[in-house]
Amino acid sequence: MLGICVCLCAVFAHVLSQEAEEPVSITCTEGYEYDRVREQCKDIDECALYDDACKGGMQCINHFGGYLCLPKSAVIYISKDGEQVPLPDNPVPAVPPDQPQPPRGPSQSIRCPPGHAADEQNFCKDIDECVTGSHSCGPEQVCYNTRGSYMCQCAQGYQRNGDLCVDRDECATTHYCMHRCVNTPGSYYCECKTGYKLVSNNHSCVDVNECDAESPCHHHCYNLIGSFLCQCDQGYELAQDTVSCQDIDECGLSSYMCQYQCVNNPGSYSCECPQGYQLQANRLCQDINECETGTHNCQDDEMCWNYYGGFRCYPRNPCEPPYTQTSENRCICRAQTDCQGLPPSIVYKYMSIQAERTVPAEIFQIQATSIYANTHNTFRIKSGNDGGEFFLRRSTNVSAMLVLTKPLTGPREYVVDLEMITHHLTMNYRSSSLLRLTIIVGPYAF
Repeated sequence: MLGICVCLCAVFAHVLSQEAEEPVSITCTEGYEYDRVREQCKDIDECALYDDACKGGMQCINHFGGYLCLPKSAVIYISKDGEQVPLPDNPVPAVPPDQPQPPRGPSQSIRCPPGHAADEQNFCKDIDECVTGSHSCGPEQVCYNTRGSYMCQCAQGYQRNGDLCVDRDECATTHYCMHRCVNTPGSYYCECKTGYKLVSNNHSCVDVNECDAESPCHHHCYNLIGSFLCQCDQGYELAQDTVSCQDIDECGLSSYMCQYQCVNNPGSYSCECPQGYQLQANRLCQDINECETGTHNCQDDEMCWNYYGGFRCYPRNPCEPPYTQTSENRCICRAQTDCQGLPPSIVYKYMSIQAERTVPAEIFQIQATSIYANTHNTFRIKSGNDGGEFFLRRSTNVSAMLVLTKPLTGPREYVVDLEMITHHLTMNYRSSSLLRLTIIVGPYAF
């Protein structure tokens, strides 16, 4: 809406009474001068009188008792014979109202210009058409009274379209909104993009620090221009809503996280080992040697033998009649009558292997302790190989290698008798010796 500053001076007549023989003098108010021909005060056209009445390229519009300085694009509507017509570029002021008139006789009546009416004192007074309802403004327009007339204008935020007032779309023109402009009937308002807020001038937008205002993130919040970013602690990941943190199931990522068992924890995981093992390097399981740590329950006459995942107690004297013990693990048969058909000596050995060992695998070597000239040795598995899990391969004349041919599951104990037969070539004599090997298979592959 265009603001107009109008300088209007009410016109008052001041009659100076003099002696009867002196002439009558009339004084007009500021902006008017007395017309002796028409015997009334008339408006002074300041726009014609002063070349620089208006500054800054404004146009000068003469008005009753003053003048207006308006933009050159401004259009002023006045009421004329019930119609609203634009004011001409150089309007000729009508006879101004409310000017003092020269004294008249009692029967003489005043002549008033359009838009004025004589009052009880026979003075011309302005008619307020906006109050009397004698204007022609539409229901959507606002009536403004002027001297001798009135103006019809639209309310703020509206503009004329013929006789109607229609909404002015401020968003289609200059609205000064930093982000978005929303037009409303008779007005508009500004909106900011997500992550911004309006400042006190209702036009500018500033970033919203969501991390301080809302704390939207589950773990860590980092403010960005117009947005924010959430991050999670180690062991967590962002959920689909990008603000919540959910635990990462490391155990489900790979079966190689732990050698035995993986246990998922909030934000982490841990490895566990079965009984008989201890955790090594947070992932591997190492066998506990109960025989060395003293955590076994073997008796004094027993020998503790550690295997993968446990231990076993064996008699310190493994010899059974008719054999007698000659050393820690060697038994011999001294009575020939009792030992007929039996090997003259038995050597006891123990070993342990992991379950599911890859095959073929060389696991034990048998070798003659005494070497004689003109002899030939052969080797065989005498017993304990009913399932064909083992194979004895001759390496040299005095040694052989026990080979594992099938993967073994545990825990299980195998007792395998390995026999070495010695042929004396010159004496045509044959003898044999036996090695009783106890193989303990652990419950796991580690």
